[in-house]
Amino acid sequence: MRAETRSSTPGALAGLTLAAIGVVYGDIGTSPLYALKEVFAEGRVPLNAGNILGILSLVFWTLTVVVSLKYVVLILRADNHGEGGLIAMLALATQAVKDKPVLRTRLLLLGIFGTAIFFGDGVITPAISVLSAVEGLEVAAPALHRFVVPITLVVITALFAAQRFGTTVVGRLFGPVTLLWFGVLAVLGVVHILQHPQVLVALSPHHALGFLVNEPAVAFVALGAVVLCVTGAEALYADLGHFGCRPIRLAWFMVVMPALVLNYFGQGAMLLQHPENVRNPFYEMAPQWALFPLIGLATLATVIASQALITAAFSVTKQAIQLGYLPRLRVVHTSVRETGQIYVPFVNWSLYVCVVFAVVVFGSSSALAHAYGIAVTIDMTITTVMTFFVIRYAWKLPLAVCLAATGVFFVVDFVFFAANVVKVLDGGWFPLVIGGAMFGLMTTWKQGRRLLSERLRQESIELDAFLESIFISPPLRVPGTAVFLSAEQGATPFALLHNLKHNKVLHEQNLFVTVQHHERPWIGFDKRCEVQPLGHDCWQVTLHFGFKNDPDVPEALKLLRTRGVVLEEMETSYFLSRDSVIATLGGGMALWREQLFASMHRNAAGAADFLNLPANRLVELGTKVEI
Repeated sequence: MRAETRSSTPGALAGLTLAAIGVVYGDIGTSPLYALKEVFAEGRVPLNAGNILGILSLVFWTLTVVVSLKYVVLILRADNHGEGGLIAMLALATQAVKDKPVLRTRLLLLGIFGTAIFFGDGVITPAISVLSAVEGLEVAAPALHRFVVPITLVVITALFAAQRFGTTVVGRLFGPVTLLWFGVLAVLGVVHILQHPQVLVALSPHHALGFLVNEPAVAFVALGAVVLCVTGAEALYADLGHFGCRPIRLAWFMVVMPALVLNYFGQGAMLLQHPENVRNPFYEMAPQWALFPLIGLATLATVIASQALITAAFSVTKQAIQLGYLPRLRVVHTSVRETGQIYVPFVNWSLYVCVVFAVVVFGSSSALAHAYGIAVTIDMTITTVMTFFVIRYAWKLPLAVCLAATGVFFVVDFVFFAANVVKVLDGGWFPLVIGGAMFGLMTTWKQGRRLLSERLRQESIELDAFLESIFISPPLRVPGTAVFLSAEQGATPFALLHNLKHNKVLHEQNLFVTVQHHERPWIGFDKRCEVQPLGHDCWQVTLHFGFKNDPDVPEALKLLRTRGVVLEEMETSYFLSRDSVIATLGGGMALWREQLFASMHRNAAGAADFLNLPANRLVELGTKVEI
C-alpha cells in the first residue's frame, strides 16, 4: 500500500508524520551539534556581530532554498511510481532520454557516481554524528577528553552489531525520541533568543548578501561549513516511498525547520554575548545541570540518524544489485511484515570497518567536517542535474521553465561544492576514495556482465531450433516439471544441454525462465509473467521485477495456473548454470578489471538464494566462460 493512501485519515497522517520526523530528519536534526562550531573553528570567520548575523542569515536561507524550495517543493514531486532516492531519480531520467543513447549513458555514469559517493556519506554520518554528540563530555568535564574516541567506538560497535536483529522494535522509538530532540533544540534556542531578540534581524536576506559582498573570501570559506546545516537533506527524497509527500512536508514545516532555525539563532544569540563559547556553542547553550542528560539524548539522536542512513545503504545496495550494478549479496529480511526491512551483512561490516577507520584516523568531528561537506555537495549537485532532465524530458516542460526551476539550485549547489573542493587535502579525499572505489566496482561489474552476456549469446544455440531438432527423435520423457533458468531469452540454457548429455532425459513439462529487472521500483503481479508456448509441453517464460521487488521465482511461477500451466511443487526441479569466468588478454576490459570482475563473480552470492529457489529441488551445472 502506498504511503499516500495510508495517510488518507488524520490519525494515519499524524502517525506517518511522527515516523517521518524520526527516520527522515534524524541526520539533518543532528547538524546543530557541529555546523556553527565548524563555521567559526580555528578562526576561519572572525567572531564579531556582523559576521554572526551574516552566518545566521546564510544558514536560514540555505535551509529555505536548498531544503524547503528545492527538495520539499520541487524534488518530492519527481516520484518514480511513488518511490524516491537517487536511483529512482536515475531511472526516471534515463528512461526519459532513452531515445538519446549518448546522453543516457552519461546520465547513467553520473547517477552511479552519485550512488557511489552516497556510500562515502554512509561512512561519515555515523562517525561525525556520534563523535559530535560524545564530544559534549569535553564541555561537561574536560578531563574526560581522552574517553571521547573510545566511547564513540563502543556506541558505533553496538549500533552495527544490532543491525542483524532489524529495526522493528527500536524503530518505534525513532519518532518520539527525535520529536523530543527537536523540542529540546527549540527550547535551548528560545531561551537565548529571548535574552538577545535582536538576533532575529538575521532572518532578512540582506545580512547574508552583505556578508557575501563585503567579505567574499571569508564568506567562501564559511560556505564550506554552512552547508553542514543541510546534511541529510537527500533523505527527504530517498524516503518518499515510505511516507509519501504530505507527512514529509508537514514534518519539515511544522516541526523540523522551526526547531533548527530556533536552535541556530539561539547559538548565534549566545555567541553575541559570550564569544568565548565558540569552542562548542551547542553544548554551551545548556545549563550545567542539563549537560549529561543532553549528551545522552544527543547520542541517542545521532544513533537514530546513523541507523536511518545504514538502513538506506542496505536499500540502495539491494536496488543496485537488481539493476545490475553490484554482484549478488546475501540479503536477510528482518521483518515478516515489512519487505523493506533488510540486512546486508557484507555491507554492514564493510561500513563498520570504514567508520571505525574514520573515527580513529580523524579523531574529532571538526576533522571529519572537512570530509563531510564534499560528499553532501556532490550528491546535491547530481540530484539537481537529474531533476533538470526529468522535468525537461519526462514532464515535457519548456526549456526556459526547466532552466529557471533548476538553474538557481544548480548555482547554489555548485558554489557549496566549490567551497568544499579546497578541503580535499584536509579530509575531503576520504569520501572521494570510498566513492571512487565503489564507482570502479559498480562500473566494472556492469561492463563485465555485458561482456559475459555477449559471450554466452555467441556460444548459445537458438532455443526454437534446438527443440525442433531434438523432438525429431525425442529423448525419454520423465514425470514432473523442469524449470531451466536462463539469462538470455530465446537461448538454449547450458543446464539443458548438460542434462540431456549426462542424463539423456527430458521432463514432461519444461519451462525456460528468464528473469528481467526493470528501471522502475515496483511491478505488480498482473504484469509479472509473460508466457509463450513452444510446443511439446515447453514454454518460454519471462518474469518481470522492479528494483524494489523481491525476486521470488517459485512464487511468480504460481501465477501460470491461470495460463493453463500447472506446477506441482514437489514434482518441480530447478536447473541452473553456474558460470566460471576466466579473464583473458585482448578482451573488452583491461586485464586487471577482468580479473576483478572474475573475482566478484566468483564470490557473489548464489543465484539460487537471490531468486529464492528451493535448495532441495535445485540442480546446478557449471560452465567456464572466457571474457
